[in-house]
Amino acid sequence: MTPLKDNSLQLKYSICISGAASGDTLKKSAKLAEELGVAVAKSGHIITTGATIGLPYLAAKGAKQAGGMSIGFSPAESLREHIRKYRLPHDCYDFINFTGLHYVGRDLYLVQSSDAVITVGGRFGSLHEFTSALEAHKPCGVLLGSGGTADLIPKLMETLEPPNGDLVIYDDNPDRLVKRIVELLDDKYDDIHEQIAEFDQMWFLHGESTGNRAG
Repeated sequence: MTPLKDNSLQLKYSICISGAASGDTLKKSAKLAEELGVAVAKSGHIITTGATIGLPYLAAKGAKQAGGMSIGFSPAESLREHIRKYRLPHDCYDFINFTGLHYVGRDLYLVQSSDAVITVGGRFGSLHEFTSALEAHKPCGVLLGSGGTADLIPKLMETLEPPNGDLVIYDDNPDRLVKRIVELLDDKYDDIHEQIAEFDQMWFLHGESTGNRAG
């Protein structure tokens, strides 16, 4: 890969941390979720979550405390609804996208807006995000030993033989799992990295456009 000439043009991946809002895996894997958030922040990339409580909240909190950027995707259509109807947190996000899509629609929007999804613990909602990510050809990290959905996924993959199995990475170490996901994304976007390294191809820096929109 050609080194970038300007670090300001370095690609920043959005890495979703998916996990249980409550239940047994929250108690078991709270520290692991926070460590995932810290690892994403230290890697220089952006954490995305469902702007919810539990393991995703702890991951977002860890990322912010480590100096990273955190983006939440809320099922609510406004801040008022986010806090009063859904009773969800707002304190550890640089930006909240109020999708207005409730939980099921929010999950799909969150996955489609992320470059990769990492599952820690989890219940049915996390399984929905994992399968949606796999169908969308997104790299998927699975933190083994965190319980719930994460520890069931290997057996499900073996039994159901889903497509894109080569996009799933298993690891029991948060730092190593994030590193391997970033490496997979680097390979996936190798051509984009090379294009960014060539300043003469960056048409948007010179007020030029390849589209037909006037403005």
